[in-house]
Amino acid sequence: MNELKVSVIQFDIFWENPEKNRNYLDDTLKNGSADLFILPEMWSTGFSMQPDKCGSQDEALTWMQKKAQEKSAAICGSLIMLNEADQYVNRLFFVYPDGQYEYYDKRHLFTMGDEPNHYSPGKSRLIVEYKGWRICPLICYDLRFPVFARNNAAYDLLIYVANWPAKRAEHWKALVKARAIENQSYLLACNRVGVDANGVDHVGDSVVYDYKGESLATSGSLPEVLNATLILEELKEGREKFPVLADRDPFTADWA
Repeated sequence: MNELKVSVIQFDIFWENPEKNRNYLDDTLKNGSADLFILPEMWSTGFSMQPDKCGSQDEALTWMQKKAQEKSAAICGSLIMLNEADQYVNRLFFVYPDGQYEYYDKRHLFTMGDEPNHYSPGKSRLIVEYKGWRICPLICYDLRFPVFARNNAAYDLLIYVANWPAKRAEHWKALVKARAIENQSYLLACNRVGVDANGVDHVGDSVVYDYKGESLATSGSLPEVLNATLILEELKEGREKFPVLADRDPFTADWA
């Protein structure tokens, strides 16, 4: 069977303190074993609207590369980075075990949090291939836009990394489950916990769902590591028995 062992790392991000966050994750991952580790959105700084102060998190990317090689596993999470036009972006990296990587820049910037005034939006969706799995990684506010996540039979695993606030926790719970069901896809949702420097509370609720929207692992509101094993053959058999995606509505998009 084509199995994928995953670990979702839910933690209280040290605000604008990359070194402390790296040290915390060093300790957390020390004895961890998985094929794929998932970190929250802007895991090295928190959801900061001060990219000029934080700077491009190149050292954090280097840490991800070294850690992936050390653990012989892929690592996924987003960072503040500068793009090719010297604009700040909220960039998700999918780092392979050899240190190579692919990236996706967050398309849907959180207007109510002033994100569009500090970061440039991405355009294209990313599908990565890893250990026989096709994976679509997205970021936080993207969760509210189902058309962008629509599965044209292109992926087997959908990932959301987030800094989703506690006051909209019920939205988070409903939407992540819906995305798994409607796309007949395994889903990993990694949120942070704790109160950030802006006084915004986060209660985690990270989760691993199967392609039927059934929970394989759930978290509470404390730092926690969720571990689960995903089985590709079960997904394929489920889609064959109940071929929802075959009846999907056709559409075209500039990001497809």
